[in-house]
Amino acid sequence: MTDVSATAARRIRSRHCHGGDGVVVDTISGLPDVILQHILTFIPTKYAITTSLLSKRWRHVWCDTPSLSFKSSPTLNAACINQTLTLYTAPKMMHFLLDINEKDDVPHIDRWIKFAMSRNVENMFLSLWVDKYSFPEFLYVSSSLKQLTLKHCDTSPKCSVSWTSLKNLSLVKCGVSDESMAKILSGCPVLECLTFNHCDELSNLDLSRSLRLRTLVVERSSSATGPKDINAPHIHYLYLRYSQFPCSLVDVSSLTEANVNICTNELSYNARLLQPAVMDMLEKLQHVEKLTFAGNLLQVLSVAQLRGVPFPMFKVKALTLKTRIFHYIIPGIRRVLQNSDDLKKLTVHTIHCDIKLAKRLDHYLAFQAFNKAQLRRRPKDAVHWDVKSKHLPLFVELVLKNTKTLDKMFLVLDHRYRMFRKIIGTLSRNDKVSISLDSY
Repeated sequence: MTDVSATAARRIRSRHCHGGDGVVVDTISGLPDVILQHILTFIPTKYAITTSLLSKRWRHVWCDTPSLSFKSSPTLNAACINQTLTLYTAPKMMHFLLDINEKDDVPHIDRWIKFAMSRNVENMFLSLWVDKYSFPEFLYVSSSLKQLTLKHCDTSPKCSVSWTSLKNLSLVKCGVSDESMAKILSGCPVLECLTFNHCDELSNLDLSRSLRLRTLVVERSSSATGPKDINAPHIHYLYLRYSQFPCSLVDVSSLTEANVNICTNELSYNARLLQPAVMDMLEKLQHVEKLTFAGNLLQVLSVAQLRGVPFPMFKVKALTLKTRIFHYIIPGIRRVLQNSDDLKKLTVHTIHCDIKLAKRLDHYLAFQAFNKAQLRRRPKDAVHWDVKSKHLPLFVELVLKNTKTLDKMFLVLDHRYRMFRKIIGTLSRNDKVSISLDSY
């Protein structure tokens, strides 16, 4: 037994209760098998197997656990997995995790997946860092799968898809085309949550026929575009994190909550080019009642405000801003607040922003002819703010001046802003808006 395995066994044994006379009482082994098996589902399979060394009582407990987890490690190989599956006796499997990166494992992958499918697995996670492997057709036919995560996989079904119980599908760095995605969606009639993380081959994402889909998460990489057009008329929640140019939202008419941001190191050079796409996206989000905007997006909105670009009116009732408080985001925030007549709750979550990015944006603004005149006419409350200048109270005053219906303001502050607690407390007592503070 390895040192790690021995440690795992000792930890489980150490949880046994001690009797009054100091004698160890094995209360855990006295539990029903179903309870013991449930406990073992929370640890990797190789550690669950080591519990068989504790006593005869534990020898076969792991064999009936409703979960198997094989995560890539120097000691994991095809022989170990095959032996484990041979000894496994549970008729029903709830969770199956397979994370491998060895080419020698490719001939065995089909058998391992088929084994899990034969036990009517409900939650499956497959991460296959191997080349030239395509999923077998039997993977695409299942009435038991409810949650499926595929990572580093070629997801191009050559057959029809039938995942009749699947509610949650996550694709992470997977090769999936528009045609393949359409085929997958057609076989998921009860899909509720869909996640794309760096699936760069997608271009047009049409979710109009996914009638039960309520949650969509899209994270796009900096090296490729990912989905350009999103048509999702039935979703209620959208998380959109993109680089370069944002997605075009065709129809998100049922949306009630959205969290959007730009993730790029080239914001200063693309800020003006990004504006039309960003403003078009805001038009599609103006009916949403709960919005979250982050720092880079706020910087683009600030440039748009300085250039005189018109902003839509928002129906937002709860607005969250995740940003560092500095002058590059003030014009955009002011305009959003002024155009939110129904705003009741504002949350400001201070986070770290790359100051190098802000400096490049400053250079961009300095070379714009419009900027010189605009900056001369900036209100006094648009000074160069950052944590060093200690203007957080001034930011709070700006919020209070530019909102009409605000009832509550929550400030979630990092360590740099904690010195302003007493001052902000005074502002809270002098205004109808309730201001609460928290830290992390």
